[in-house]
Amino acid sequence: MSQPTPPKAELSVRRLIGLGLLTRFFVDTGVQLVFPFLPIIAAGLGISPPMMGRLVSARSLMGLFSPLFGLLMDRFGYRLVMRWGLIIAAAGLLVLGSSQGWPQALVGMLLMGLGTFSFAPALQAYLSNRLPYARRARGLGIVEYAWALAGIIGLLAAGQLITLTSWRTPFFLLAGALFFFSFVFQILPSAREQQGAAAAAPLPSLVTFLDLGANRRSGWAVLLAGGLIMFATWHTFLNYGTWLEQEYGLEAAALGQVAAAFGVADLIASVIVSLATDRLGKRRSVIGATGLGAVSFLLLPIFNQSFGLLMVGFLLARFCFEFTIVSNLALLSEQMPSQRGKLLTFGAAFGLIGTSLAGFTGPAAYATWGAWGVGSVSAVGMAGAFLLNFFIVRE
Repeated sequence: MSQPTPPKAELSVRRLIGLGLLTRFFVDTGVQLVFPFLPIIAAGLGISPPMMGRLVSARSLMGLFSPLFGLLMDRFGYRLVMRWGLIIAAAGLLVLGSSQGWPQALVGMLLMGLGTFSFAPALQAYLSNRLPYARRARGLGIVEYAWALAGIIGLLAAGQLITLTSWRTPFFLLAGALFFFSFVFQILPSAREQQGAAAAAPLPSLVTFLDLGANRRSGWAVLLAGGLIMFATWHTFLNYGTWLEQEYGLEAAALGQVAAAFGVADLIASVIVSLATDRLGKRRSVIGATGLGAVSFLLLPIFNQSFGLLMVGFLLARFCFEFTIVSNLALLSEQMPSQRGKLLTFGAAFGLIGTSLAGFTGPAAYATWGAWGVGSVSAVGMAGAFLLNFFIVRE
């Protein structure tokens, strides 16, 4: 019996990872685009920045539909959901870029959220299906470079385009890129051993849909830990601009440099995950990073004596977050291999719940208690994720 040659198979996987990284770069640039340029986009739409913030929240809420796309991808294939996710996200970018007021912009934001929150988990499930578990953290970690690169390169390029043309130009260019990649994903190979029986099976009941099988206890613990990690991080990092502006007098240009530094921390963490987590073990990596993350968040109020010390604390906390969330993603991908797509979309939904909750708690905590109100609560969230992984999660 002939066997496939390892070099060719490895090359194929590398190309898939490279394609995933490149596509995610454009998707993540679209996701992050509204944050630094929110006032400019709001002015272009003729609305206030707070109103624009509500539109961003509406986009995030579309992540609650992620588990439904997980059901679709486990029944009909990852490629189909990836392609339609890209098409829907591209349509949202086009609608938002051509909007003249908030009603049309709301439609664009909803489409962007729907497409983004369906594409990203489908891509993770597709790559997880083709990557051996022993090398999965490496592959998924490389794809996660996209978030950091989008923050460093994508937003820098978008700022130049807005300066030279208008705020609409980046949306149109990103939409064109996503439409292009939707055709590229059509010619990808199908996922190996993907659930042919699932496509013919009847639609599950709600109880069946929520059943995570024999490993349910560990699976739900990983999901809850992921939600706590997202809550802990964004409870603090949603406030860093206000914090640095009010207490250290940083203006827009300096805040942009801080954002770039965070992007570098994200990139370093993703690189280390891709190189080391498979050897260290996914669960062990999450335990170590959440423990260090809890300490780093607790140090933020103590380090608030000087800007330099505070930046050290911020960068350490940001590094721990990125290292933890990518390792947690690899750990989640094997908790229920037969329904990997569903579980990864559950992970996206839990992360959304965490960030949505942080949007309410973070600003209020900082306004009431200052640095201690954000740092201490984030430390508790990270500690909760640490305890879940230490006592309940199984590799």
